[in-house]
Amino acid sequence: MRLAVVGAILLVLGSVAAVSGTLTAAELTALVDRVVPILLFVAAITVVTELASEAGVFLWAGRRLRFWGFGSSLALWLLLALLATLSTVFLSLDTTAVLLTPVVVTVVRQAGLPPLPFVLTTVWLANTTSLLLPVSNLTNLLAQHSLGGLSPAGFASLMWAPALACLLVPMIFLGIVFRRELGRRYSRFPPGPAGQTGSRRTGSGQTESHQSESHETGPGQGNTPAPNQAGDRILLATAGAVLVALVPALVSGIPVWIPASAAAVLLTLIFAFRRRQVLTLRLIPWSLLLFASGLFLAMESFLTLGGSALLGSLAGEGQDFPDLLRLAATGAAGANAVNNLPAYLLAEPLTETPQRMAALLIGVNAGPLVTPWASLATLLWHERLVRMNVLVSWKGYAVFGLIIAPLTVVTAVAALAATA
Repeated sequence: MRLAVVGAILLVLGSVAAVSGTLTAAELTALVDRVVPILLFVAAITVVTELASEAGVFLWAGRRLRFWGFGSSLALWLLLALLATLSTVFLSLDTTAVLLTPVVVTVVRQAGLPPLPFVLTTVWLANTTSLLLPVSNLTNLLAQHSLGGLSPAGFASLMWAPALACLLVPMIFLGIVFRRELGRRYSRFPPGPAGQTGSRRTGSGQTESHQSESHETGPGQGNTPAPNQAGDRILLATAGAVLVALVPALVSGIPVWIPASAAAVLLTLIFAFRRRQVLTLRLIPWSLLLFASGLFLAMESFLTLGGSALLGSLAGEGQDFPDLLRLAATGAAGANAVNNLPAYLLAEPLTETPQRMAALLIGVNAGPLVTPWASLATLLWHERLVRMNVLVSWKGYAVFGLIIAPLTVVTAVAALAATA
C-alpha cells in the first residue's frame, strides 16, 4: 500500500510536469515506447512465478535440494545459493525475494538449521547476481534499451565477469562468517506433517526455539504452499515445464514481454481448470506497476530539467578503472540513499559507453546492501521474513552491508575493467 501511495504521488507530479510542458509530446511518446514493454514483462513474470509457487514448484525444488545436500549444511547452503542465483538470473531478483525466501526458511527450519546464513544469502544474491541478463533486474531492462536493444547474449558478454565477481565475493564472505553454522549436519528426510521444533536465528546472533507449521495462504502471501496445495501433480508438472520452456525463450532475443505473457496466459488457463480460486487480481503487482509508472514519469521530468547535471561532478568521465569505480560508487551511494531505480535513472545520461553503463549497473544492482530501502527486493524479502517470524536486525544487516557492498562493487568493477 505504501508503494502504491508513493507511486500515485509520483504519477501526479509527473503528470503535472507533462501538462505544464516540461515534457514534450515526442518525449512522452518515447517514454511510453520504452517503459510499456518493461511493465508488461514485470506483470507477466510476476503472474508466472506466483502461479508456479502456488503449484508447488519452488517448494518441490527446495525439498529436492535438502535431500541432495546429503545431511551437510554446507552442501545445502551451496545448493540453495545456486537456486537463488538461477531464480534471480532468469526470473528476476524480486521473484527470488518474494517466492524463494519462504521456501528457504521452510527448508532450513525443517532441517533444524539456523535460518540467518541462508536468508542473508538469498537477499544478497538476489541483488548481486542480478547483473547477467536483461531479465534479471528492471534496471537491466532499462539499460538494454539504452544500449540500442542489445541482445541477451551481448548483454551477458558485457556483464559476465562482474556478474561472476558479484556471486563469489558475497559467498566467500558468508562462508567465512558463518563457517560454524555451515559445518552442522541435518537429517536428509523431511519431518512429519505435524509442527517440528527447530531454531530461529535473530539479527543479534541469538537462537530461539519455535514451532514450524504449514498454513494455507492465498497467492502472494509469502508462505509456501500447504501440503494439499502442492499435491496436484498435474499443476506441479505443468508449471515446472512452463518455467523450463520459458528460460530459453527469455534469452532468445525475442522481446521478453512476449514469452512471459504467453507463459502467464498458459498457466492462467491451466489454473482455471485445476484451481480457479487462485486466479484473483492480487496476482498482478499493482503497487509495483503504479510505483514504477510514477517513478519513470517523474524522473523523466526531472531529467529534462537537468537533474543529471547534479551527479556529473561525482560520476566523472572516462573508462579507466578509477573512472568506472567512481561511477559505480556514485550509483551505489545513490541507491542506498534513495533507491536503486531512481539512482539508475538519474545517472543513466552519464553512461556514454557500454563499459560505463556496466559500471553503473554494478553500483545500483550490487551496491544496495546497506539500507533497507536501497532495493525493493530487500524490502520484500524482509516482509516475508517477518510473516514467518524470522527476525533480522536492520542494524546488523547494515553493518554487514557496509563491509560486503564496497568489497563486491570494487571487485566487480575490477573484473569489468580487466575484461572490457
